[in-house]
Amino acid sequence: MNYEIRAMAPDDAQRVLDIFKQGIDGGNATFDTEVPSWEVWDSKFLNICRFVLEDEQGEIVGWAALQPISRRVCFSGVAEVSIYLDEAVQGQGLGQMMLKKIILDSEEHGFWTLQSGIFPENKASIAAHSKLGFREVGVREKFGVMNGVWRDVLLMEKRSQVVGMS
Repeated sequence: MNYEIRAMAPDDAQRVLDIFKQGIDGGNATFDTEVPSWEVWDSKFLNICRFVLEDEQGEIVGWAALQPISRRVCFSGVAEVSIYLDEAVQGQGLGQMMLKKIILDSEEHGFWTLQSGIFPENKASIAAHSKLGFREVGVREKFGVMNGVWRDVLLMEKRSQVVGMS
C-alpha cells in the first residue's frame, strides 16, 4: 500500500483526535487520559510542521505535529515531537516515515533541536527515533502517575546538523 504525507487541514480535526484517542487507550503513548477539544489540541501544537498520513483511499491513518517546549525566545528553535498512528497500520515503518518528514520540515522552519518523551515500553518509537539520529538523553524516573502507577519517560533528542551550526 502507498501512503502520502500532506499538510494537516482544519477538516482533519476529528480524525486526528480519533487517532489520539487510540494512543490514549493503548496506554504507552501519552499521559493524557481524555481527548481534548480541537480548540485545546490546536492551541497546544505549533501551526507549522503539522502533517497527516493518508492511505490510498484518502483515509487519514496518522498524524505528526510539534509543540514548543517553552515560550521563551531563547528556546524558539526547540520543539517536542508527537506522532500518532492508527493501530491498524502500526509496525509498518510509517512512524519513522512521519518522523523523517517532521525532521526535514522543522529544519526548514529554523528548529535546531527536536525532543521526544517516550515511555520505555514503546520500543517501536524508540527504535524509529534512534534510526533517525535521536540520542537518549536520559530516563526521567517516575515522571508521572498513570492509572495509579508511576511511569518513567525516556527523553530523546536530535540536534540539527543544518540549523544553528554557526
